[in-house]
Amino acid sequence: MEWTDLCITVPRPEAGTAEAIATGISGSGIYIEDYSDLEAQMEAIAHVDLIEQALLDKDRTHVSVHLYLAPDEDAAPVISLLHSRLADAQLHYRLSVSGVEQQDWENGWKAYYHTLEIGRRLAVVPSWEEYGGTGRTVLRLDPGMAFGTGTHETTALCLILLDEWIAGGERVLDIGTGSGILAIAALKLGAAEADGVDIDPMCVRTAGENAARNGVADRFHLRVGDLAQTARGRYQIITANIVANAILQLAPAVPSLLAPGGRFVASGVIDTRRQEVAEGLAAAGLVVEEMREKNGWVAFCCRAKEG
Repeated sequence: MEWTDLCITVPRPEAGTAEAIATGISGSGIYIEDYSDLEAQMEAIAHVDLIEQALLDKDRTHVSVHLYLAPDEDAAPVISLLHSRLADAQLHYRLSVSGVEQQDWENGWKAYYHTLEIGRRLAVVPSWEEYGGTGRTVLRLDPGMAFGTGTHETTALCLILLDEWIAGGERVLDIGTGSGILAIAALKLGAAEADGVDIDPMCVRTAGENAARNGVADRFHLRVGDLAQTARGRYQIITANIVANAILQLAPAVPSLLAPGGRFVASGVIDTRRQEVAEGLAAAGLVVEEMREKNGWVAFCCRAKEG
């Protein structure tokens, strides 16, 4: 079933006026495309280094306002009215018309996410798929709108390290927990308990649902907030699959949270920032024992400096 997309594109200073005109005409809401502060928005949820290049290449000087008309609506009078009001407001606009298929956008990503075997012991299985393998610890996951499916190199690197490190009985802290995949994997591999923190309530909700799905909710303690507000005690393993800037900001707090002999893995770092992050971790009192790399992404394996 095809809807009609009426797209008004204007210089960013005129976006407010265009939005007001579109809102006054639309009977079913509007959609705004504005990429002018993309980096700031993404950094607020700690995934700025994970932005696709196609998004980074978007026009930052213009804003697009979309109106969607149902298949049984006549587009002609709406188009005429839009032209009239936009011209009256003396906006420098472009109006394009296209057809779009009605879709379940929230669930469309499921077509690209399938069972993934990682390391020696793990199998990450979507909640809607069956797993026919044997001998692996099965982690059932529905990432929803949170980051963390195991398919991205940064997450895979962390999962491989957890597979190697977890021997049983550990206390784990997952900073920027997202879907909860790292903490839940640690628990299913034998960790005793895990704390997960994230600044985004949506992520904490998704992580809680995934914890319940995997039978570890009683050992997974989730909190909304930043590291300073939420961490408690000391941990044998701390994970931070976020981005370079966030890692550099939180690194000074990590040594005091590590138990003797504890390990810290920092991932989500693009390889062009490898040296900068390595130096920042060292300055924060952490020894980088190893760096793992996968397709241009780096994970740092660290311990606290003795003394």
